[in-house]
Amino acid sequence: MARILIAEDEPRIATFVEKGLRAEGYTTVTVDDGNLVVALARDRDFDLVILDLGLPGIDGLEALRQIRARGEVIPVVILTARADATVEGFELGADDYVTKPFRFEELLARVRVRLKRRPGEELTVLRAGTLTLDIRTRRATVDDRTVELTAREFALLETFMRHVDQVLSREQLLSLVWGYDFDPGSNVVEVYVRALRKKLGDGVVETVRGMGYRLPRGDDEATDDAGQP
Repeated sequence: MARILIAEDEPRIATFVEKGLRAEGYTTVTVDDGNLVVALARDRDFDLVILDLGLPGIDGLEALRQIRARGEVIPVVILTARADATVEGFELGADDYVTKPFRFEELLARVRVRLKRRPGEELTVLRAGTLTLDIRTRRATVDDRTVELTAREFALLETFMRHVDQVLSREQLLSLVWGYDFDPGSNVVEVYVRALRKKLGDGVVETVRGMGYRLPRGDDEATDDAGQP
C-alpha cells in the first residue's frame, strides 16, 4: 500500500487525516515543520504528500518550491484555508488542493486519484444491489429511478457505498462526512439517514442496534432493523 507523508502542524487535523488514511490501509508519516517536509519528501520514500501551507520553519509553498527544484515528482495535495494561495501552489507544482474545512471523503478521493497507477483503477460508479451512485455526475439511481440528493445526502450515501456491509458508528459518520469540526452531540446523522431512507427506501440503510448503521451489499430483501433512526 502507498506511503503518504502528512505535513500538518495543527494536531487535531493531523490526527484526523492520519487515522482516516490508516483506516483505509495507507502507511503514513506525519510531520509539523516545513523543513522536515523538504528533507523527507523524496520519490523513493513516499508516494504522495499532503501539504498544509501554514507550516512553521518554512511555509508549505516554500517547501513545495524546494521539493520541485530538487527534481522530485512526487504528487502533492495542498491543504489550505487560503483560496488566494491555490494558484501559486499550482504554479509551483502542486497536483491538487483541498480547502479547509473539509470532510475526509473529499480528501480521500483526491488522494486516490493522485495515486492511480493504471487507467480505470479508480471506481467512478458505486453499486449495491439496485442502488447506483455515479461519482462524476453526482447522480443516484435506485430501481432505475433517478433520485435527487442534496450535497450532504450525497456525501453520506457515498460514504456508505464505499463501506458496503460495514457497520459505521455515528461518530465515524460524523468524522467522515462532516469533517474534523463535527459536533459529537449533534443528531445530524439521524436526520440525514432518515432523509436517505425517505428518498431511497426504508431498507437501504440498516440500523444495527447499539453500534451504528450499515448499507447491505445488495440483498434486495434487506430491511431496516429499527424503522426510523
